[in-house]
Amino acid sequence: MIVRVALDHPLAALYDYRWHAAQRPCVGQLVRVPFGRRSAVGLIFEVAETSDVPAERLKPVEQACEAMPPVSAHWLELVAFAASYYQRALGEVALPALPAPLREAERWERLFAREPRFAPTDAGRRALPDALPARATALRRLAGALIDEGVLGASQARAFHAKAIQTLEAWSAQGWVVEAGSDRVGSGVEDARADVAVDAQRVALSPQATPDQAAALDAIAQASGFESFLLYGVTGSGKTEVYLRALERLLLVRPDAQALVLVPEINLTPQFERTFRARFAHLASDAIVSLHSGLAEGARTQNWLAAHEGRARIVLGTRLAVLASLPRLATIVVDEEHEPAYKQQEGLRYSARDLAVWRAKQLDIPIVLGSATPSLESWHQAEQGRYRRLTLATRAIADAVLPTVRLIDQDLEKKRGVNTIEGMSPTLIAAMRARLERGEQSLIFVNRRGYAPALACDACGWVAGCPRCSAYAVLHKADRTLRCHHCGWESRIPRACPECGNVDIAPLGRGTQRVEEAIGGVVPGARVLRIDADSTRRKGSAEILFDNVHAGDVDVLVGTQMIAKGHDFQRVTLVGVLNADSALFSHDFRASERLFAQLMQVSGRAGRAGLPGEVMIQTRYASHPLYASLMRHDYEGFARAALTERREARLPPFAFQALLRADARTLEAALAFLDEAAASLDGLPGAEHVTRYDAVPLTIVKVMNVHRAQLLLESGSRAALQAALRAWQPRLREIKGGETRGLLRWVIEVDPLDI
Repeated sequence: MIVRVALDHPLAALYDYRWHAAQRPCVGQLVRVPFGRRSAVGLIFEVAETSDVPAERLKPVEQACEAMPPVSAHWLELVAFAASYYQRALGEVALPALPAPLREAERWERLFAREPRFAPTDAGRRALPDALPARATALRRLAGALIDEGVLGASQARAFHAKAIQTLEAWSAQGWVVEAGSDRVGSGVEDARADVAVDAQRVALSPQATPDQAAALDAIAQASGFESFLLYGVTGSGKTEVYLRALERLLLVRPDAQALVLVPEINLTPQFERTFRARFAHLASDAIVSLHSGLAEGARTQNWLAAHEGRARIVLGTRLAVLASLPRLATIVVDEEHEPAYKQQEGLRYSARDLAVWRAKQLDIPIVLGSATPSLESWHQAEQGRYRRLTLATRAIADAVLPTVRLIDQDLEKKRGVNTIEGMSPTLIAAMRARLERGEQSLIFVNRRGYAPALACDACGWVAGCPRCSAYAVLHKADRTLRCHHCGWESRIPRACPECGNVDIAPLGRGTQRVEEAIGGVVPGARVLRIDADSTRRKGSAEILFDNVHAGDVDVLVGTQMIAKGHDFQRVTLVGVLNADSALFSHDFRASERLFAQLMQVSGRAGRAGLPGEVMIQTRYASHPLYASLMRHDYEGFARAALTERREARLPPFAFQALLRADARTLEAALAFLDEAAASLDGLPGAEHVTRYDAVPLTIVKVMNVHRAQLLLESGSRAALQAALRAWQPRLREIKGGETRGLLRWVIEVDPLDI
């Protein structure tokens, strides 16, 4: 027998190997094969009896992974589509989609060894954090991992404590832990059917649905096959409740079914997981799992296997979860579907939202795309009738109404002689003080981390920059460093200007750290908390900080887009927005769409529990139409105007785009490659329907001493663009192979978001 194997390699699609084992090979099976001077793990895509490669050159398969069930034909089809559409080799998509331990044959035996597995009980989740001495750090880490991961294998547990098994058995005797079993394929269909009666009781006890929610749920439940629902609901309208009740109904009808729920960012998964575990508490501990890059490698692998083997009924994850193996997938939910975070920017540059829609169509199952500010692409699909729009027009809490949006005209205040204090209007400061007196919370949104975006000298005009990137170095006052947010370069803050010696160098602009410091001075007595990428570097730190906000231990929350969406802050009644204007005049045609979505989302954090909410936006362009739509909470009006502009300019979704990006040692080399590449399009299939723009440098042209440029292609026909890209790649390899400019890398990105 001959097996055709996909390997993580950019050139050939499949490689032929000789199969010599007695057991027949399976399509979708993992194998280890010789590749050059080393061994590599690949995935069998085809089984044949003959090969075009001479028999004497065929190498044998070294090892097959028999302990893991093969991935399904549907999963292989998904991978093949992603590889074709995003212009990558099969193996470049298939292998990176698997957890790292599965791609290392040396780890298979240990990975699939049957071992005891332990799960915390509800009593254990409540008791363990307080039952252990503060100095018992190893035991506390073990308890924390057990609670966070839901299930721990014996080998995982021993990594936290040498006597972990004895400890877990002792906790079991106290009712804090139960053994989850050693059989990897437990909690299957038979266990699922046993849950139906309990599940029916929980549905009856679920919160009462609003009329809008009930109508949306009925529509989703009636879907008999593929249907794409755009769940358009104002912030606080209960979109999560719709997801929960839809999954409850699904598991009642099909107790062995699986569901995939995608969220845009890692910091939203703990909140979602708590909510889903509370609602589906009757399910087995590994019936709800998370998949995202923030998990430890072992935990992510175990969760992936739980999904692959059918034990996990609900998989919560970020964009990488869209490529998880789910053999009984019956529905997909994409929360905050408009978020740019669903687009991967490295390696396979895929859109998880778009792949989710394709996967739902492939499996003939419903998909729900939820957002208060849908992407213009999805809104256009709904306008064309391809998606079915379901609207949640009011907030779910009876007394909750949308917050009042108020613009603080900074130009007008300046004319009146009103001075800002550390960049904040006295009007906004007074509003924060009023909330503090009433025991309510304020949220200040600044979408720029660090203390200040730059450090400058007034005397000579010097601005601190990164020596490796064409970007300013961001000032971080707490550790007295200048830091590049593109490459990670750091330097101590200089005592004087390195150009002219002036000691009076000062920060330019304001980041979250500076705003946090300023609020402590202008709102005396306020407990101020900052949440951004710097304050949440440690694993689990974001969850702790958000818990502090929910517990009422914070008066003013300062943060970036991490705090703008998905969080249900019950006591926040004021939202202040600083420095929003910069996106109004961006060269990126999607900038206004992103700004509107961002401001609508952060505005929605106010007034969610029945208390009246207010949003104050500082701006120098108070008459801008975007702000007028925002004040009316009029997404539909904004979307109509934006789509009209896109239609007239023939921009997405009325056209299809692709980028060829080139990285080289010099900008001249990158541009020369792109110019030659543009010329090589002539005569290719579909090229006559493709518009080529001039090659240009990226906005941040240099990162880590590598210069970057791009070439934009555009077409009114997706098929013509795809045909041209497919025929173009061999020519691009010839150009790169013949160039003498040194290091040069290129990549094609289909449906780019950042241009």
